[in-house]
Amino acid sequence: MQEQVLEQLRRGADEVLVESELMKKLEENRPLVIKAGFDPTAPDLHLGHTVLINKLKQFQDLGHDVQFLIGDFTGMIGDPTGKNVTRKALTQKDVMENAKTYQEQVFKILDPDKTKIVFNSAWMNKMTPADLIQLAAKHTVARMLERDDFSKRYKGGQPIAIHEFLYPLIQGYDSVAMKADVELGGTDQKFNLLVGRQLQAIYGQKPQTVLTMPILEGLDGVQKMSKSLNNYIGIADQANDMFGKVMSISDDLMWRYFELLSFRSMEEIERWQKECDAGANPRDSKVRLAQEIVERFHDAVASKKALENFEARFQRGAMPDEIDEVSLEAKEGGIAIANLLKEVGLTKSTSDSMRMIKQGAVKIDGEKISDPKLMISSGSSQIYQVGKRKFARVEIRP
Repeated sequence: MQEQVLEQLRRGADEVLVESELMKKLEENRPLVIKAGFDPTAPDLHLGHTVLINKLKQFQDLGHDVQFLIGDFTGMIGDPTGKNVTRKALTQKDVMENAKTYQEQVFKILDPDKTKIVFNSAWMNKMTPADLIQLAAKHTVARMLERDDFSKRYKGGQPIAIHEFLYPLIQGYDSVAMKADVELGGTDQKFNLLVGRQLQAIYGQKPQTVLTMPILEGLDGVQKMSKSLNNYIGIADQANDMFGKVMSISDDLMWRYFELLSFRSMEEIERWQKECDAGANPRDSKVRLAQEIVERFHDAVASKKALENFEARFQRGAMPDEIDEVSLEAKEGGIAIANLLKEVGLTKSTSDSMRMIKQGAVKIDGEKISDPKLMISSGSSQIYQVGKRKFARVEIRP
């Protein structure tokens, strides 16, 4: 029985450290304290964040005690993970405004009656300077410099502020304060999660199991999903936008999204993948994924209407079953629409492109465009149409 549970929890995970310890905890047949922390650095969450939240949902459905930690205290320090410069700290006002929207958004996935929202300021604000010094004494500079981002910055002569060393310690101490049995985090958080194990052992607690989840690629299929890269699907997006964005991902990326974002069984997903490998249209599976995601963050009615809208724009006689897929590399700043149309063979020249745009014969994802100087940003994947018969799905690589 527990082997099946472990297999379910292992789905999509990058690492489970240590798996044998997690099995022993599951065999105790008690609700485990499951921790995942989010610093409220921006007001909105996207599907990349939900990879962790979905895993929390799995634990919750199995009867475990899910605690969603909002790092209002650590958010004012600034997580240095992956940064080559000191990260700008947020104000208390910024943190609390963002934290409010986080609570509203996570309950689109988690059961609000079974989820405990905690703030690390609850214990960190009580910590005296002497307490913080004692905490700092439990880790060494040498160990901190084992972190890849710190090591690169140190060797490259980039400054590292002392307060940045405190971030992993405080994140680790959160696990002590919460008595966490399991902590979830992205693969980029592995160092911080392991600090939590170390500190729990020092404070006489049984070390938490660490479960890391992969970083979800954005719509471009290359870089991680990010608002700054404009390759994201926000969970607060309108239903039609959310549906259209899911439909724009590549057929290969679709299966990764299914594994990490869908609540469908892997057996069902693998069956669909085999059908596609045998010649079935992958668009049908992508529609299933898009509908599931829209229904989760909106409702079944919105999901049905989004599908109808998509079909009206793209499928009812307006778009062929097979569309050429082209990948272009863009220089910094993107690529001009006139050049793009010429490069993918939809027009004969840039002047021809501009003429077609002025005539209203060019559409992007079904929307007519009128600006012949439009720049297409890198990281996008969209369907371009010239006239009634020329189509191409174009991915712009950075």
